[in-house]
Amino acid sequence: MVKSELKIKNKRKGIRKSNIITLTMSVAIILFANIIGSYVFTRLDLTAEKRYSLCPATKTLLRNLNDIVFFKVYLEGDMPAGFKKLRNETKEMLDEFRAYSSNIQYEFIDPSEGKDKKDLSKFYKQLVQKGLIPSNLQVKDKGSSTQQIIFPGALVTYKDKELPVQILMSQMGIAPEAVLNSSVQSLEYNLANVIRKLTTIAKPKIGFIEGHGELGRYETADIGSELSEYYAVDRLKINHKLKALKGYKMIIIAKPDSAFDSKDKFIIDQFIMKGGKVLWLVDPVFASMDSLQKSNETIGIANQLNLDDQLFAYGVRLNFDLLLDLNAVPIPVKTGSMGNQPKFEFKPWYFSPLIMPAVKHVIVNNLNAIKTEFVSSIDTLKIPGIKKTVLLSTSKYTKIKQTPANISLDILRNQPDEREYNKQFIPVAVLLEGKFQSLFKYQWIPPEIKENKEIDFKDQSVPNKMIVISDGDIIKNQVQYSNGDKYPMPLGYDKYTGETFGNKDFLLNCIDYLSDESGLISVRSRELKIRLLDKTKITDGRLKIQIINTVSPIVIIILFGIGRSIYRKRKWTKEIK
Repeated sequence: MVKSELKIKNKRKGIRKSNIITLTMSVAIILFANIIGSYVFTRLDLTAEKRYSLCPATKTLLRNLNDIVFFKVYLEGDMPAGFKKLRNETKEMLDEFRAYSSNIQYEFIDPSEGKDKKDLSKFYKQLVQKGLIPSNLQVKDKGSSTQQIIFPGALVTYKDKELPVQILMSQMGIAPEAVLNSSVQSLEYNLANVIRKLTTIAKPKIGFIEGHGELGRYETADIGSELSEYYAVDRLKINHKLKALKGYKMIIIAKPDSAFDSKDKFIIDQFIMKGGKVLWLVDPVFASMDSLQKSNETIGIANQLNLDDQLFAYGVRLNFDLLLDLNAVPIPVKTGSMGNQPKFEFKPWYFSPLIMPAVKHVIVNNLNAIKTEFVSSIDTLKIPGIKKTVLLSTSKYTKIKQTPANISLDILRNQPDEREYNKQFIPVAVLLEGKFQSLFKYQWIPPEIKENKEIDFKDQSVPNKMIVISDGDIIKNQVQYSNGDKYPMPLGYDKYTGETFGNKDFLLNCIDYLSDESGLISVRSRELKIRLLDKTKITDGRLKIQIINTVSPIVIIILFGIGRSIYRKRKWTKEIK
């Protein structure tokens, strides 16, 4: 009996000693890991889609911050479940930013907290003036419906600068769940991009070309203002000056209406050969809505710009035709009168296709519908070393009208014959990437130009890229006239329907993709899936789900306790024997 007790006593001492050694080693390992962790920063992301892993461009941007970036996020308070989800995702993204930079700080604010109606209205106006766009929601509760205004955005400050960032991405004709998913996918890009805007010091130069009837300053005022946040934007004429484009990162050719001569084409060509980027916004067909509204009809004729051979050399051909699409932008049409007042109805204007971006590319990911006007088709050509990517195309209900094309408002009076709209997905915007051949490679050039070291003629480009769009109006903002003054309206905003289309975001993405070397645009290619719950199953099996979620953990813990007690009893019985 004494031996048995001594054996048990020694056994317990051995177990106690083993436990002490294990505890000591565990503490030592934890301390050692913390010491190593203080010198070597690393994070593990175990999610399937790497939801909590920032792109390299974002990490670089955050690590280079030398002052505090403060986010005031107006996503707090009593909100629908979808907005709460967006709020949580935003907080998690900002926390991820803070892991790479201690200069990231944030505050979540309920814009309606502690304010009466008068103060609340005044505060809402201030947020709108600073650039935040409100969402007016219909909230249903116990059979009743109320309106609720939410500002799904943030104001971001850095030093003495402040900029807004919209967190909820609006997309026409998209289900709320899909809009939420798109907004979450765009979070990293939107938040990082506003930091980039605020911290940019040395701005690359971008030039709007003039001298060939291009769009004027007022017609491109909004895109110019937006670009000026991270680029030095100029308007310039080439005028046969060989150094006219020197120092520019990129040029924009926006809706010219007169021909380019060989000298200007040569200067643009050599600009491209040496790495300069070009955004071509060219109307192959001349047609005007102003002329149409004055006389009810007009003629679309070929726009002879003398650019066909140059674009052909780079890999595309712009066709002298007009595209009609059943998926079109509506315009007001007079259908009669009521008393002395004219009566208007909105009808789709088939010459203004409404483009829904469908291709998977960083330039067009998660974009709203894009408005076009008198757009033409683009053919891509097989040229070695040039990669072509169609960015925008019409719907599967498209009709091609050759020039000269009769354009009349009378087509709105009758239902279209859908059998005529039998063309599908006609390209209207193409990205070209690779080494381009010079238009002048096989042309005779005076020796004083070809051999001039200062000109440095090249017959093939460095690796380069450009974008060609067969619609000049895509970059044109509407202009409002008041008391003899002109006021540019936001690009993409349509004063007739009150809708804001995705033109601005699309063009900003195009320009960033061509000229931004930070690589931040690559963040837009990420896809994060939100696993939404099946509302039907939740409603039908509500009681079952509640019982499982509340009873199951308790049953599991009880069974685990019983099992552990039996195991320990058997173990000690064997050891005593």
